[in-house]
Amino acid sequence: MKTILTGIRANSVLTLGNYLGAMLPMVKLANKYSKEGCNVNIFVPDLHSIISEVDGDLRENILRTIKYYLAAGLEVNENVHIYRQSYVPAHSELCWILNCNTTMGEASRMTQYKEKSEGKASSNVGIFDYPVLMAADILLYSAEYVPLGEDQFQHIELTRNIAERFNNKYGEVFVVPVSTKEQVEFMGVEKPIRIRDLVNPEKKMSKSTASENAKIMLDDEPLKATKKIMSATTDSFEDIEFDFETRPGISNLLYIEALATGVPLSEVVQKWQGISRYGDLKKQVANTVSELLVEFQRRMTEISDDEVLRLLSEGEKYANEVANAKLLEVQKAVGLR
Repeated sequence: MKTILTGIRANSVLTLGNYLGAMLPMVKLANKYSKEGCNVNIFVPDLHSIISEVDGDLRENILRTIKYYLAAGLEVNENVHIYRQSYVPAHSELCWILNCNTTMGEASRMTQYKEKSEGKASSNVGIFDYPVLMAADILLYSAEYVPLGEDQFQHIELTRNIAERFNNKYGEVFVVPVSTKEQVEFMGVEKPIRIRDLVNPEKKMSKSTASENAKIMLDDEPLKATKKIMSATTDSFEDIEFDFETRPGISNLLYIEALATGVPLSEVVQKWQGISRYGDLKKQVANTVSELLVEFQRRMTEISDDEVLRLLSEGEKYANEVANAKLLEVQKAVGLR
């Protein structure tokens, strides 16, 4: 039985970019493959969450993140396992063992570490080490497929390197996840989805962006989201064309329209190609996003904390059984047991 694993940090409310680019595609994959007999592990990486500032109460953020998945349409069945990282202690212990099989050079070359520590007098060790913890998250469950954004591809390759080195030294203990190219193919997209910043479309939409107009949050009032889209940066050309290289702003709006409606991008582009009225496209996208938020926020209100906690309790029982068995195998391999 193949295992698919994914997780989203619970640091704050998610953006529309997180939802369309990561959560919704993952929910679709989970619903498809869990019915085909695959294990689908959806976990909240709460230990990863505390490497940086958390907006609000972490416990509340965790429950809300699970509600996001359910509101996005996740169908929970016997093959879908939802759990919190910190409730499975094997993650932390395996991380230490993997640290002892990872070089400083490998860890220091991670782009995410360089970006998050750039310009700072000092950075916490968690920022440096979290790719190794991420490797533990994956290897504990023999996960071959880890759908994620392209900013995490380097960490998948690190995980593969660590697993292969460990296997060469101690025997075939770990299942090595497939390459990043195969990960993208598995997700069913030509390249990773990346929703852009509404003010500066050269950048991806991020919850950490200072400008409120640059991002749409999942808890934004629909009218507020509408105003953000109507003021979104486009370009100075005469008509609508899809080209992320030269016209990222208008292309981003077309992309949002396609993902939010489920209509193929090619059809959306064909409908708007050559039209000179940018305002009409903005109105259409604003209406689409507004309707999405209204329905999504309605579904969020129907999911209780008790229901989420029940799912977590069931998922954590399963996760501990699987993770502890793999951890014992690792411990025996290195001579700790």
